[in-house]
Amino acid sequence: MARRTDRRFNVFSLAFLDVMSCGFGAVVLVFLIINHRIDDEAKDVDRDLLSETRLLDYQILNGERNLVDLQQLLEDTRKRVAEANRDLLALIEDRDRRLEDLEELDARTAAERESVEDLTSDIESREQDVKRLQEEEQRLAGTRLREIKGEGDRQYLTGLYVGGTHILIALDASASMLDETIVQVIRRRNMSRERQLTAPKWVRAQKTVNWLAAQFPLDSNFQIVLYNDEASFILPETGWIPVEDLSALDKAVDTLKEIAPAGGTNLEGLFDTIGGMRPLPDNVFLVTDGLPTRSNRKPRSSTVDGRQRVRHFNDAVKLWPAGVPVNVIMFPMEGDWKASAAYWILAANTGGTYMSPSRDWP
Repeated sequence: MARRTDRRFNVFSLAFLDVMSCGFGAVVLVFLIINHRIDDEAKDVDRDLLSETRLLDYQILNGERNLVDLQQLLEDTRKRVAEANRDLLALIEDRDRRLEDLEELDARTAAERESVEDLTSDIESREQDVKRLQEEEQRLAGTRLREIKGEGDRQYLTGLYVGGTHILIALDASASMLDETIVQVIRRRNMSRERQLTAPKWVRAQKTVNWLAAQFPLDSNFQIVLYNDEASFILPETGWIPVEDLSALDKAVDTLKEIAPAGGTNLEGLFDTIGGMRPLPDNVFLVTDGLPTRSNRKPRSSTVDGRQRVRHFNDAVKLWPAGVPVNVIMFPMEGDWKASAAYWILAANTGGTYMSPSRDWP
């Protein structure tokens, strides 16, 4: 008979421990396997996150830099906008000002246009007057024996009435007619006769006589007297010469070109000669440059002062024939300031005209 052994169940028996050990080992093995995989995955995940973090940090840094640049650009843009606004305001003000100027210019242009129209109308009227005067001049041209034209075909407004039946021209031929100053007179007096004949002042005097002669009416008579120390007729004839005698008129004017000024100024002798003419002249033209320096009496000295010259003038005026007008054409002389007043009074008292022409007349 089999031996019967009495066994009891023990949870801590070898079989149970084996099972528990195996299970615990399995759990540990599983844990080790799982934990290693998690570590690998964590390492992989951390590497990617680090890369992304670095990328984000770089982007943030660049973004901050760009933000600063953008803020600076924004500030510059705002400044440019402000400057543009100021320029715009200035342009608007300038535009408004220009518009005002344009309106004023338009108004002025309208006024000037009206003025131009008025001037045009006035010019047309003046042209008609000129045409009428030219026709009148052409109509009267046949009544003149000599033709005188100035530079540029000038017209002369003198106030001189060159009329009458007996017209006399008295020309001062003293040495003072060589120039306008005493120093130049002395200088030219010592020059050759040819230089004296071309003295500007003497040439002007000759042109004046020529101009007056050109105005003589055809139905009148004339005579030309030169006076310095004495008075003498330019032609041998002592009486009146008809203006119709063109050869005599031309001879008188041509003879004048061969005479050079010399000597003193004897106005008393001239007036005495004029008073002895018969019939008396009814229009006298006296071309002179100052008060007389001597009289009919023999001078006591070679010099004469201002008072003596006035005395000589007053003595000569006493010989002037009553009722005969004298027209004075004065070429003023240096230092002879009383002459203009004296001759003006003479012309006014006799009913004549006084004039002191410019250097370019006639």
